[in-house]
Amino acid sequence: MKRIGVLTSGGDAPGMNAAVRAVVRKAIFHNMEVYGIYRGYAGLIDGDIKELEVGSVGDIIHRGGTMLYSARCEEFKTIEGQLKGIEQLKKHGIEALVVIGGDGSYQGAKKLTEHGFPCIGVPGTIDNDIPGTDFTIGFDTALNTVIDAIDKIRDTATSHERTYVIEVMGRHAGDIALWAGLAGGAETILIPEAKDDMNEVIARLKRGSDRGKKHSIIVVAEGVGSGVEFGKKIQEETKFETRVSVLGHIQRGGSPTAFDRVLASRLGARAVELLLNGKGGRCVGIQSNELVDHDIIEALSRKHSLDHKMYDLSKELSI
Repeated sequence: MKRIGVLTSGGDAPGMNAAVRAVVRKAIFHNMEVYGIYRGYAGLIDGDIKELEVGSVGDIIHRGGTMLYSARCEEFKTIEGQLKGIEQLKKHGIEALVVIGGDGSYQGAKKLTEHGFPCIGVPGTIDNDIPGTDFTIGFDTALNTVIDAIDKIRDTATSHERTYVIEVMGRHAGDIALWAGLAGGAETILIPEAKDDMNEVIARLKRGSDRGKKHSIIVVAEGVGSGVEFGKKIQEETKFETRVSVLGHIQRGGSPTAFDRVLASRLGARAVELLLNGKGGRCVGIQSNELVDHDIIEALSRKHSLDHKMYDLSKELSI
């Protein structure tokens, strides 16, 4: 294999640039040519494809976002769109593709694999919701951004003796909420994987107040519902002064942590190694700090699982 492509797709995540850098430099080290596909699958269909050199990925390891840009592409969900993409890859002599992104990106790589075009999936999403890996690129950075926000909000919650509801991202996965809530000492963590009874949440807040607690932090995963609505209900039921902070897209930005830079570098390089060994239709990950790879079609048939023991611990520590 002498020529490969790389693209980033879906929601951007800190560390994507480090992964692109690893793919490009690992491939060039092994005398392969690398082409960057700009703006994800939309750019693939449009032929927005350029060769990348060693210098093309200089000074990007510390930058958030993605130098290849990203875009949603409804057309690529169709067979016609997928075949257009393959036609562009063949036109540029690209023999395999490294796809860095989340679930939607993996689904696209799966479709190309089913059409017989070799792809390797690299997990890049702050949601940490990709099966076959303990951590996804960007999760650690987003987690630290949320923890920093919780710490700052706790200061004002303490000063004003208020209850604060903090809504975090994560789509249908509760990993950001769970990890940030546990690390930030939240009194209540609401995640889609554990349908909490709102009456119990209210009762917990009242028990805390009865023993003299004057402020509380509640972390809500967006997959559960609106933090604003939860805040309204809490204030109505408890009469506690309640404020809501929706952190939003601030969680996607920022310079990646050392963990995400190293993880991205390892996973990007591993993707190239698989292609050098003639393996396509795979996705890479890290499990128990060891690099692993799985059949991408088989991996996507499974669901990401949350650590329920950690969730139970968060409830035990927030009594």
